Amino acid sequence: MKTRNLILAFVMGAALAVGFWATTNLNRSAMQLTAATVLPSVAELPAFSLVDHHAQAIDETIFIGQWDLVFFGFTQCPDICPLTLQVLRAAKQRLAESGQSPLPRIVLVSVDPERDTPERMAEYVNAFGPGNLGITGGLAELRKLTSGIGIYFAKQETGEDEYSVDHTAAVIVIDPQGKFHSLFSAPHVIENFVHDLPLLMKS
Repeated sequence: MKTRNLILAFVMGAALAVGFWATTNLNRSAMQLTAATVLPSVAELPAFSLVDHHAQAIDETIFIGQWDLVFFGFTQCPDICPLTLQVLRAAKQRLAESGQSPLPRIVLVSVDPERDTPERMAEYVNAFGPGNLGITGGLAELRKLTSGIGIYFAKQETGEDEYSVDHTAAVIVIDPQGKFHSLFSAPHVIENFVHDLPLLMKS
């Protein structure tokens, strides 16, 4: 009986995965997207309590009112994080030049709150243009957000009193209702955002 239940669970899980793949690919095809994956249905964000780069307390409502491109990274990241934010900055500039309105907000959520103070986050996100948002805060509250939307991160010791942070490299798209709408998987290309974002923001 136990084996039968395990087999049944496996089959059901496989069927759900195939269904999700089919739905997201149909959505992508119907909208003529090149890279973004649209969720079969928008997902509510979990409740959390963190701070922005002005050291002001925020919660999940910070994402209501605009389209947000959310990346989970850290300011001492040597490559992926600055490269991704530079891609987002360049894509946003290209969209602005084309007359796109509204423009999305770029958001960096720190997966290294131990070192990423609000002051450090402010300096970092402002280096990638005006109007960006940095989020940091307590580890427990951060995990409420990341676990609720499937973002992975883990501290990795690299030497005595030194560490890095492994993390998911996807860019999450949150709609003006503050819901998880779609995502861009790595590697990130400027042209993909320039092409897909206007389509997503019309949907």
